[in-house]
Amino acid sequence: MQYDSRIYVAGHRGLVGSAITRKLRQRGYRHLLLKTRDELDLTDAAAVEQFFRKENPEYVFLAAAKVGGIHANNTYPADFIRENLAIQLNVIDAAYRHRVKKLLFLGSSCIYPKLAPQPMKESDLLSGFLEPTNEAYAIAKIAGLKMCEAYNRQYGTNFLSVLPTNIYGIHDNFDLNNSHVLPALIRKFHDAKMNGSDSVEIWGTGTPRREFLLSDELADACVYLMEKYNADDLGGFINIGTGEDIAISELALLIKDIVGFQGKVVYNRTKPDGAPRKLLDVSKLHTLGWHSTISLKEGIRMTYDWFVEQIQQGSDIRL
Repeated sequence: MQYDSRIYVAGHRGLVGSAITRKLRQRGYRHLLLKTRDELDLTDAAAVEQFFRKENPEYVFLAAAKVGGIHANNTYPADFIRENLAIQLNVIDAAYRHRVKKLLFLGSSCIYPKLAPQPMKESDLLSGFLEPTNEAYAIAKIAGLKMCEAYNRQYGTNFLSVLPTNIYGIHDNFDLNNSHVLPALIRKFHDAKMNGSDSVEIWGTGTPRREFLLSDELADACVYLMEKYNADDLGGFINIGTGEDIAISELALLIKDIVGFQGKVVYNRTKPDGAPRKLLDVSKLHTLGWHSTISLKEGIRMTYDWFVEQIQQGSDIRL
């Protein structure tokens, strides 16, 4: 990519898209194409076609998606599969037809089988059954990844796919009805602290293990790959993560300490745990020269400081 290349970041106001946008600006890229959902509905094929025809982007980061935690995925599976399939179909196909030089598609580690060997290698994809609680979302993301591979094989496109682990950071979603576990815990412990509660309830047993990566680090990895590598170099797709995981119970205590909550942690064992463990094998990524450098504790501290600042300023952070 050149610093004056026309670069479209789809989903630039979301957790991942906003981090990619910040990283591109920090790196000196000057011609970013950014559209809000109100300005461009990516589920509308005609609108996407008009945008690509008018703006003619040279590079695309496809970070737009409908995302959520266990509760949201369980409750709205039709919404998750419909909207994500539509976004991916419209953007990837338009990128091919308008001769985009390179596209990076953001998948998800949840597309690996529920009982995949740990850590999960890229070769484990489609080797077993998916986690039922987010199957609809996972199938949509698998379709996007396979669509990129198919277009590369049939049309000679240069569409990269990355599979990030669980992402958190500034501009995250802290709504307890549809947020992921880490921002949900930040919100729960903060609210409990401010309300003087004596306990915080956490879904499940606390035993599942998860890997977490700061959104700004994911953005750094994505820009790094777009600058240095082509789809063939990645062997189709590549994991992005830290290579380290933590039990939800340990994560809860870490966030409890950072927030400064003094009460108890109570586990609601009637609620689902999800997959027992989700850790990515990032050896391929390390071979290509990228490593995570920000610790989980440091990243959570940065995220919580931003969260508190937004509340103090009265900002809309999806509470």
